[in-house]
Amino acid sequence: METLSYRHATARRASGTKNIALVGVVASCNLEVLVERVLPDTECEVAISTAAEGFGKVWEAVVADFVERRSPGGLRLSINDGGARPDTVSLRLAQAVRTIEEDAS
Repeated sequence: METLSYRHATARRASGTKNIALVGVVASCNLEVLVERVLPDTECEVAISTAAEGFGKVWEAVVADFVERRSPGGLRLSINDGGARPDTVSLRLAQAVRTIEEDAS
């Protein structure tokens, strides 16, 4: 099991009022993402637990692209990976931010 962590500065806070969201499911070739609104508005942290070792550079690139596109300020994203491809990772990260940005009911 490999554990990776990336911290980025962001341009702005992620919108919305929810404090926590969970998307996805850990299964063959997929992943789950827990997103929490717990950081300062201009910071984002992504922590990854994966059984697919040796892909740190790929994870780093996918996370950096995600942060640049979405500016998920204030969020900590915790990923449990089951061997997802980079396009699936990007999709789940976007889904997680979209979910936490929804207004809480």
